[in-house]
Amino acid sequence: MGVPKERYSRITGKNEREICLLKGFPCAWGKCTFCDYTEDNGKDENAMAALNREVLHRVTGELGVLEVINSGSCFELPEKTLKDLEVIVREKHIGKLFFESHWMYRRHLAAMRKRMGVPIVFKIGVETFDRDFRERVLNKHADFRDPQEVARYFDSPCLMVGIQGQTREMIDYDMECLKKYFKLGTVNVYNNNTTPIKRDEELALWFMEKYSWLLDDPAVEVLYEITDFGVG
Repeated sequence: MGVPKERYSRITGKNEREICLLKGFPCAWGKCTFCDYTEDNGKDENAMAALNREVLHRVTGELGVLEVINSGSCFELPEKTLKDLEVIVREKHIGKLFFESHWMYRRHLAAMRKRMGVPIVFKIGVETFDRDFRERVLNKHADFRDPQEVARYFDSPCLMVGIQGQTREMIDYDMECLKKYFKLGTVNVYNNNTTPIKRDEELALWFMEKYSWLLDDPAVEVLYEITDFGVG
């Protein structure tokens, strides 16, 4: 997919916030079959921290809310970057953060909330609540039993729709779980990349027709293109 060119943006409309795409260490799992988002990481902590500091310096604090993403989990960001984030939160009067984390870090969320000192909306890449498809096809390494278990730790699931092998029934179930158990969520319409996992165009179009009402739902962000958040 190449290295992202744009690392800072502002999201307007739903849940207005500034968003920064930072660099971290390689994803601790890194084996999801649909993900080729592997070039945007590194092992040189000083170089990554310097780049991340440049990006974070663009944060104005005007919206009072900041989202930080990277090619893995927030726990894989350099320690120097996490310290810079603490400063940004304090100096720019950030009142809320959005972070993303893999299921494997679920027991570390409370410590991160305490460290940053402001409310954190923790996102998680669930992809689907259909356990067999999630583990056998997508290889997510997230073996939770049900959406209620996810909701005990995380605030906002990220779901994927329009994948070959996925069914309408799976998507219906995912949307039902999203609205029933979570206050916020993101739905990504799958886009082809360099992996063998391919988009089901008919299924994607069906979703956009049946669930067009989600576009007006203030609690759900639907991403039709992977760069819809303005970074990447």
